Amino acid sequence: MKGLSPTRPMSSRRHALTPDALTMMDTIARSGSFAAAAREMGRVPSALTYSVRQLEDALDVLLFDRSSRQAQLTAAGEELLTEGRRLLAEMDAVANRVRRVSTGWESELTVAVDGVLSRATVLELVEGFYALRPLDGQPPGTRLRLRTEVLAGMWEALVTGQADLAIGVAMNTLTPHPGIELKPLGSIDFVFAVAPHHALALVEGPIGDDQLLAHRAVAVADSAQRLSPLTVNLLPGQDVLTVSSMQAKIDAQARGLGCGFVPEPLARAHIHAGRLVVKTLRRSRPPTQFGYAWRTAATPQPKRAPHGLALQWWLDQLSSATTRHALLERHLDTPGSGLE
Repeated sequence: MKGLSPTRPMSSRRHALTPDALTMMDTIARSGSFAAAAREMGRVPSALTYSVRQLEDALDVLLFDRSSRQAQLTAAGEELLTEGRRLLAEMDAVANRVRRVSTGWESELTVAVDGVLSRATVLELVEGFYALRPLDGQPPGTRLRLRTEVLAGMWEALVTGQADLAIGVAMNTLTPHPGIELKPLGSIDFVFAVAPHHALALVEGPIGDDQLLAHRAVAVADSAQRLSPLTVNLLPGQDVLTVSSMQAKIDAQARGLGCGFVPEPLARAHIHAGRLVVKTLRRSRPPTQFGYAWRTAATPQPKRAPHGLALQWWLDQLSSATTRHALLERHLDTPGSGLE
């Protein structure tokens, strides 16, 4: 055995790497000897030795050092053991996921969340989901993916299939789309705020657009890649500093880098601490109505429910008025904490 045989086809080597063969390698390495492994596997040592030689012949490598009295792996054997254990774990994981899907639990669920919502509440919902033990004391095994989206990016993530559930969709950005259901989440008041050392902080009375035009606005970039991005409350010709998140917008305005509307619940700690000053504009901004939306089967299939049990769990939580209120109002006092 001085290398791979050029005449031995790759298919024969592939067929040799069965789960039984990988399990055999793991048992021998773990038990430390062929005799101990044979006892554990309920086989005679000679039969186990024969199986190892067949595997070595198929792979055209030496897996064990025959000069040692113990089951000493060669470098090739160590590599096969490492990769074999990984493959066995993946096989088990696939089998478990298939079983879970057959019970109605999705293998993966992606939830898009608007940055104006309470990060603490979202993470508490994640904790509650991971605490579930619906399958004979075992967790559902659904892989959760959280993503933060802004403005039209929320709707785009949903309609393009990048998200299964979108929490915090601005109702004025929606267009009807088949296979998507929508329910109201609630409303958030936005206030116009500036740093106490900003020039607009000294203005008496309501501020007009002519005064705003002379000052830089701070805006959050729409995360949409395909849909037309939205701009909110920006004046034509006004200088704009664009940031990536609502928290970054609030922090920028607290530094005096610009002005603009911010969600009052999210900015509340800054306002109470005096880091932001709320001003009145001549043109008012009504509260923004938010909703949550989810994908359903566009073409129902007789053997499958409209959606899986993981999505249903999240929808059940969102049906609670307490949960909806916490998502809109309950923000941590520490700026910058939350989802990435």
